[in-house]
Amino acid sequence: MADDILRTIDALVDEEHRLRDQAVGKGLGPDERTRLTAVERQLDQCWDLLRRRRATAEAGQDPKQARPRTIDEVESYEQ
Repeated sequence: MADDILRTIDALVDEEHRLRDQAVGKGLGPDERTRLTAVERQLDQCWDLLRRRRATAEAGQDPKQARPRTIDEVESYEQ
């Protein structure tokens, strides 16, 4: 289960790096900027889910009980 989340994170990080590398050379068009924002938000959501599932497992509970929170909910957290 955590492996699935980690694979998703890896794919999103690869895409984020590709978009950021592209931005350095020629900049990003509106579609690429929108996609980069979406990727960043999805990464936040995935990291949140991974942390919550690990914490649930450490507490002796079924990590499958931890469900993804909405991106808006994850993005509204204060650091």
